[in-house]
Amino acid sequence: MKNFTQVAVPHEDILSGKLAMDVFAADLWQVARGEAPLDYRDADLFFKKTYLTAGLKNILEIARARLEGRSGDSVIELQTPFGGGKTHTLIALYHKAREWNARVVVFDGTALHPGEIRPWEELERQLTGKVVFTRGEVAPGREKLIDLLSEHSPALILMDELLEYTTKAAGIRVGDSNLASQTLAFIQELTGAVSAVGNALLVLTLPSSVLEHYDENAERMFQQLQKIAGRMERIYTPVADDEIERVVRARLFSRVKEEEVKEVVDEFVDYARGEGLLSSDELPRYRERFLKSYPFKPEVIDILYKRWGSFPTFQRTRGVLRLLSLVISDLLDKNLPFIRLGDFNLSNQELRRELIRHLGQEWDSIIAQDITAEDSGASKVNEVLGPSYRSFRLGTVVSTTIFMTSFSGRGESEKGISVRDIKLSVLYPGISSTVVDTVISNLKEKLFYLSDEGLFFTNQPNLNRVIVEREESFSEEELREKERKILEESISRPSLFRVFLYPRSSRDIPDTPEFKLVILNQSQPEQGFLETCGEIPRVYRNTLIFLCSDEEQREAFYLYLRKLLALEHIENDSRLNLKEGQKREVKVKLRNLKGRAYEELRKLYHKLFLPAREGYRELSLGLPTYGESSLVQEIYNYLRSQGEILEKIAPRVIREKYLANRSYVDIRSLYEAFLKTPGEIRLTSQEAFLESIKEGVKQGLFGFARATDRDLEDICIGKTPEVSFTDEEVIVKPDLCVKEEKEEVESGTAGGSVSSGGEETEKGPAPHTGSPPQSGTTTEGPPASREYSEVTLGLKASPGNLSTIVRVVNYLRNQFENCTVEVVLRAKGGKISAAEYEDKIKEALEQAGIEVEEEYHA
Repeated sequence: MKNFTQVAVPHEDILSGKLAMDVFAADLWQVARGEAPLDYRDADLFFKKTYLTAGLKNILEIARARLEGRSGDSVIELQTPFGGGKTHTLIALYHKAREWNARVVVFDGTALHPGEIRPWEELERQLTGKVVFTRGEVAPGREKLIDLLSEHSPALILMDELLEYTTKAAGIRVGDSNLASQTLAFIQELTGAVSAVGNALLVLTLPSSVLEHYDENAERMFQQLQKIAGRMERIYTPVADDEIERVVRARLFSRVKEEEVKEVVDEFVDYARGEGLLSSDELPRYRERFLKSYPFKPEVIDILYKRWGSFPTFQRTRGVLRLLSLVISDLLDKNLPFIRLGDFNLSNQELRRELIRHLGQEWDSIIAQDITAEDSGASKVNEVLGPSYRSFRLGTVVSTTIFMTSFSGRGESEKGISVRDIKLSVLYPGISSTVVDTVISNLKEKLFYLSDEGLFFTNQPNLNRVIVEREESFSEEELREKERKILEESISRPSLFRVFLYPRSSRDIPDTPEFKLVILNQSQPEQGFLETCGEIPRVYRNTLIFLCSDEEQREAFYLYLRKLLALEHIENDSRLNLKEGQKREVKVKLRNLKGRAYEELRKLYHKLFLPAREGYRELSLGLPTYGESSLVQEIYNYLRSQGEILEKIAPRVIREKYLANRSYVDIRSLYEAFLKTPGEIRLTSQEAFLESIKEGVKQGLFGFARATDRDLEDICIGKTPEVSFTDEEVIVKPDLCVKEEKEEVESGTAGGSVSSGGEETEKGPAPHTGSPPQSGTTTEGPPASREYSEVTLGLKASPGNLSTIVRVVNYLRNQFENCTVEVVLRAKGGKISAAEYEDKIKEALEQAGIEVEEEYHA
């Protein structure tokens, strides 16, 4: 859609930036004196920028007929709400009467001082140029006024702000009376005089609302003026409510391309219908209103004219024009298709002053804090919406829309706006209306003066502000204590680990065979935890698992803790006198925050450190597991999935890793090595280890025996042995077991001796020479210095084993720069359609960037 300035062209003074706000302050007295701005002083320019409403046309026609002596009312009262076009109508009558060659008398109650000017004397002075017949403090009689008007007719008498003059005149004594009473008498005689003179017309203005009256005395005079004029007056309204859009457009725009307006309006209406923002019944009326109000959305005029216009200090037509002219000037270079309430730039000081002078000065800081400042709540919402919506500044636009609809001179009943009306007001075609729901939800969390009871602003801090003030009151010590409490709750369940929370030194962690989870509120563990237990060297090093905090996440975690603590305190603070709705909101917010406790904790605590041959190896738990609430259980599950903790060890691994270069291995020493050697296998229990030994013996992968001082006895292979985990129990290479059995048969003996190298000896085996080295040396079969620069594995696996393959692949990727995976998938015993094959298989592979090197299907 085009920029609105290409469709509705503003007047030159707006385009050039030379617009002066006093151009909208219509002043009849200045026009009569030739001192008004050109827009009012020049008749042609005045009518060029004036939309002739039906009411104004009617008044002009009646006035002309009366001044030409044909017919018509002799007294006309203009009674409209403050700023409803009264003065503008009087100026129109002034220019037209001069065009019709009638004499014009102008009386402006705001410009004339009662102590210096009396209305009857001013009447004669303007008609004749001097004051002779009416001079004096006492109002003249009707006959004198008839003679004066008859001699100088046709005559148009325009009396503006008469009530204000009369109110001021009450303070000036005139004999036993006062000037106000004399003025009332004069008006009564004048209405009779103009009625008697066929081509004289009196037009006077009175306010229609008591809100514009000054005191009880003024109200009494108002009633008297109405009673006096009411004997022969007719009341007219120059501007109807449904004409204000045309008035605004004529005053602010020199040319409007109606065909292009229809294109813009129709596109928006179609969009609003598609988004469900307008019903079928509402569409025709909204379209009609938008066509009249363009480039302003209909709600812009409605809110300004009806809600803001209800303030006693806001002149409806003039105030609307002043505001909208500022808005247009501010948006000239913004490339907008139309103007919304949300486009009112509250950062513009002139525009802001125009608004807050009707509300109160405290709103200046409220607007800044919630809407316009760089760190305001609205600005924060602009950023959290992401790059696709950032340019629309929906946080600012929506909050400004809510602000503009938050006020009314008629009280609480007209405050606020619905979500649907916000969507209708702020959205452009092409934007999903659901984004506004997200914006509103975020604004409720970020703004301090958005009411807790609806979508409107108040000058009282909302619950958000109360929460923020409480958040700022907590010390770091209190935050640390809350952190510890949440940690304790997350580790309270029984587990396979013994947990140590925030140990002060290595002495606080015992040197025992059991697995120990050590939680530290620091970024990594010190080497001393691994090497010593107090002053003594630590033996069971491979049983330590460290969980450390990610200090880069601490600030975010403490923000969460502050809000959580604040809500807990607010819920229990009866002194706050919260409303029921606020109490419910506190409970909901608190419940939601408590539900996030484990998730927030895990963002901070996700760094795992495991003992390795040199220092520690670091792992990350990553994102928290959905639904998990036990920290220890999640760590256990993670280490299992990574192969760092095993519930069992495959017998084949035992044979190939620990018997490859040895004749036999001491079972107990092997298990102890697992516990003592950093980086070795971690088994969940001794029982799991022994079950693996039994299974390996039964499968014939290795044998079982007891090592005595003389030889290996009670050798067993191919069946389940009785293993009691004593010092003499060993596992033996299977070929030695076969040789031993053969020798037993040949010799007919019940036992024999086998050396550690598999050869007979009369002296028996070297004691425990097959046991693995102690802590600090390798237990692997190949020499420790040997390295592989390339690894290729041909694997055949069922779908249930794929997770193991993925784990191996991830490990290899960390060790090698170039790690590729070649996969062959074979699926039989079922059917799949060609379409499903293309959509579900081929497309998925292509989107993942996986190249298909070979393809076969039948």
